[in-house]
Amino acid sequence: MENSWLMWAEQALDYGVIGLLVMMSVVSLWLFIERLMAYGSIRISDYETKEELELDLGDHVSTIATIGSNAPYVGLLGTVLGIMITFYSLGDVGAVDPKKIMTGLALALKATAMGLIVAIPSIVFYNILLRKMERILTLWDIQAHKQQG
Repeated sequence: MENSWLMWAEQALDYGVIGLLVMMSVVSLWLFIERLMAYGSIRISDYETKEELELDLGDHVSTIATIGSNAPYVGLLGTVLGIMITFYSLGDVGAVDPKKIMTGLALALKATAMGLIVAIPSIVFYNILLRKMERILTLWDIQAHKQQG
């Protein structure tokens, strides 16, 4: 009974937390590519106001930022769960085995590493998109200024 709980917890960590981080990574990359394609096809002349253009440019950008800012916390949650599982299994056995401790902690830390692997590119994607948005909005300002003058 005890071992089945432990096996379930280890699988939940591997498939749950790591799976969630992989999904977050795929979504972030997908939205980044979608935004790049959308920005490439935007015609500034189609917009009467800067606000309309800004609304279209901002679609899904906050989702990428949210993934980038929360991925380390999801990884940290996985690490805490992994450490809890390691200590629980050691307590269950009743003997301190340094090899088992080190292996358990190393496996727990992979969740933190995965969280950072997801977060860093997501924040880079967000900053790239933010800069592209600023450039498009500046081009809209230039065009509007030329039409007024």
